[in-house]
Amino acid sequence: MLTQDFDYHLPEDRIAQHPAPRGESRLLVLDAERDLRHRTIRDLPQLLRSGDLLVANDTSVIPARLFAERAETGGQVELLLVEKFTDTEWDVLAKPGRKAKPGTRLELLEGNPPALGPAPLQVEILTKLRDGRHRVRFDTPIEAHLDALGHIPLPPYIKRPDSAQDRELYQTVFARQEGAIAAPTAGLHFSQELLEELSQAGVSSTSVTLHVGIGTFKPVTAELAHEHEMESERWEVSEAAAAAISRCRRQGGRVVAIGTTVVRTLETAARRGNGRVLPGKGRSRLFIRPGFSFQAVDVLLTNFHLPRSTLLMLVSALAGRERVLDAYREAIRNDYRFYSYGDAMLLERAGAS
Repeated sequence: MLTQDFDYHLPEDRIAQHPAPRGESRLLVLDAERDLRHRTIRDLPQLLRSGDLLVANDTSVIPARLFAERAETGGQVELLLVEKFTDTEWDVLAKPGRKAKPGTRLELLEGNPPALGPAPLQVEILTKLRDGRHRVRFDTPIEAHLDALGHIPLPPYIKRPDSAQDRELYQTVFARQEGAIAAPTAGLHFSQELLEELSQAGVSSTSVTLHVGIGTFKPVTAELAHEHEMESERWEVSEAAAAAISRCRRQGGRVVAIGTTVVRTLETAARRGNGRVLPGKGRSRLFIRPGFSFQAVDVLLTNFHLPRSTLLMLVSALAGRERVLDAYREAIRNDYRFYSYGDAMLLERAGAS
């Protein structure tokens, strides 16, 4: 399929810059019969069924965005932590990359807005890698200093600096396992109160882990969608989660994924288990697009995604490209809020009823 087949026009004022209170987002429901309904996230206990299983992503966002100055010139450089390799060595994205030449030493800045602290920590650029990455070495393990030095890595379409509130708002109630540089944003809609109401309605829940990486921001530049290369991301399905999914299946319930990261995790695990979601962990490059055969997920709760993105392709694979794009046009006409801090959709896979 052509990448342009997943394009649509979104007015800029529909891009949410701040989240709705948890449990208060609007919800566009697209069921297996192609019907559209306008509801709210509070209606989930009525929209789901007793026996259904919610599966969340329990990854936790780290304050992965760092600001630094070049020790020699004072020129500012922004670093985004991507992946850890040793106690002190990481792959990062550096901006601007021309100021991050191998051998350059940077002094990390504190505060918001960032300013040089009394005894700044330093980081050395070791080498330049592909796709804009750099390997760097910190003077000391950086994790212990992220609360003081790090910033929440809000997506680039949120046109404001991160605030102290974003440390809570850009973190889901499911967050347990540190390691993501972006939130699994479908989980942001849930409050503990809503989860209790779902439990009382007979909807159980479990969690898996996928640490969201830079691939979530990587645009699809290939003309043919299948030529796009997915970034690998770390995932894990625990024995408890696998058992809960197996039990749901035996009892005739539906597996309801909270977000596209859960879909990728469960479908990756199902392919390892010949159709069954078994315990395991690894790295996934699974690219879900129309024509994909789902083995694990029946229903998806997700946000509205960027045009021409792999996430929009995944949603289209589950519910049909034309149906999804029609739903997006309906959402735009009705002033839904889009992207990470926006509203949500609930989609049934055809044949999953």
